[in-house]
Amino acid sequence: MRRPAPLPTTPGRPGEEAAAPPATPRRRRRDAGVEEELASIDAVTPDDSADDDSGDDPQPTSTRDVWRAARARRKALRAEIRRFTQRSRRRRIIWLSSIGAALLLVGGSVAAAYSPLFAVQKITVDGATSLDPAAIEAALGDQLGTPLALVDSSKVKAALLAFPLIETYALEARPPHDLTVRIVERTPVGVIRSEAGYTLVDAAGVALSTTSDQPAGQPVIDVAGGVDSAAFRSAGLVVRSLPSDVRAALTGIRATTADDVTLTLSSGLTVVWGSAEKSALKAIVLSKTMAAKPDAASIDVTSPEVAVAG
Repeated sequence: MRRPAPLPTTPGRPGEEAAAPPATPRRRRRDAGVEEELASIDAVTPDDSADDDSGDDPQPTSTRDVWRAARARRKALRAEIRRFTQRSRRRRIIWLSSIGAALLLVGGSVAAAYSPLFAVQKITVDGATSLDPAAIEAALGDQLGTPLALVDSSKVKAALLAFPLIETYALEARPPHDLTVRIVERTPVGVIRSEAGYTLVDAAGVALSTTSDQPAGQPVIDVAGGVDSAAFRSAGLVVRSLPSDVRAALTGIRATTADDVTLTLSSGLTVVWGSAEKSALKAIVLSKTMAAKPDAASIDVTSPEVAVAG
């Protein structure tokens, strides 16, 4: 009796393998151990699949990796900050460098000015005509060796007081070693006659010198009240306003008040001046009248608009 043929098996899909035979109990125990080990690893390592679905690299799984990632992030942030603040930092550096250079220059200049590098080695006197410049330089000799910035003006003034002819002065430092003294001498207006002789005075009444004989070219001033009176001040202003040719011919000045100044010239001409007001105009009118009437014995310019020649 023939055995019946086996039933045909259901064909599987292409590329699909037949079902594996059931595992033996020993294999089941081994698979169970692997699953327990995987479960223990999952319990230690947090599952980040819910937070990262984009397929990126896995997050650090240790403290060192986290620290390295944080340090890299801080480094990148600092780099970005430096890149965005580069212009302002460069501008700040330029400003600080400029200020530092300026302070260094000023400090160095001040230090050098007060150092012996700029000490006075030469004193020059400018503007002296009647005075001897060498005498003035010798009087200021104690300033030699002093830094130009430390020249004592009070000591200079005290030394120049010994020269009554000096009306004003100015100090001019010329680095590195020169000190120039510019002086303006007093202008004498005449002499005052007294028992001591002839005292030469300027318009302020300062006595310049006293001699036994009348100095040449200096008129005699005869005023009431002396050098401290208003009459003397008015006469001094009149003399200083005279043209040079009239001043050279002047021999005498008389005044009892500030409004009756009278001049006497070497030619014998008498000029009634009056007060010191409008002296510049009176001087012009006097010169024109003297040229127009050379034989006049007197000229009255008290009112310069209507000068009177007699």
